[in-house]
Amino acid sequence: MEIYCRGNRVIPETFRNAMSRRNMFGVGVLIGTALLAETASASDGDASANEAIIRRWYAAWLKKDMDWGPFDAMLADDFTFSSTDGNDHISKVAFKKNCWDTQIAFVKGFDLEAVMVKGDEAFVKYLCHTMNGKSFRNVEYLRLRNQKIEEIQCYFGGTLTYPSAVSSRKS
Repeated sequence: MEIYCRGNRVIPETFRNAMSRRNMFGVGVLIGTALLAETASASDGDASANEAIIRRWYAAWLKKDMDWGPFDAMLADDFTFSSTDGNDHISKVAFKKNCWDTQIAFVKGFDLEAVMVKGDEAFVKYLCHTMNGKSFRNVEYLRLRNQKIEEIQCYFGGTLTYPSAVSSRKS
């Protein structure tokens, strides 16, 4: 059995048999990293444009004029939002009503701690600051299409980490 890699390079049978599982894992990580780097470099323009859109999304939460327009403009018409609170691919209209309307007044800002973009997908880890000086961390997966956010999946610890819950909690 032969193992084929990108560009039809072959890892010989004798080399594979001589390697421990740990070493094979290490080689797999190196090969995977090289392939990801090659793929990422091929679409650097798309990734850069998508990162700019993502950064604008989080920056828009800083404006306190309560205008939904800038948010709506960044979201695809068929945008969906999912979270660990039971939101399962809710629509843009439901996101506005259930999430944005209820939380915008409590968000003071975000420290984007990690923004990892590969093509049309991204993971963002942030520290969110609330209006009363408290903070919490979330991780979000975003998928983009045609320079619009098509999907956000938010991973947090539950309703106690909503900005409004954090803001109302006693120290």
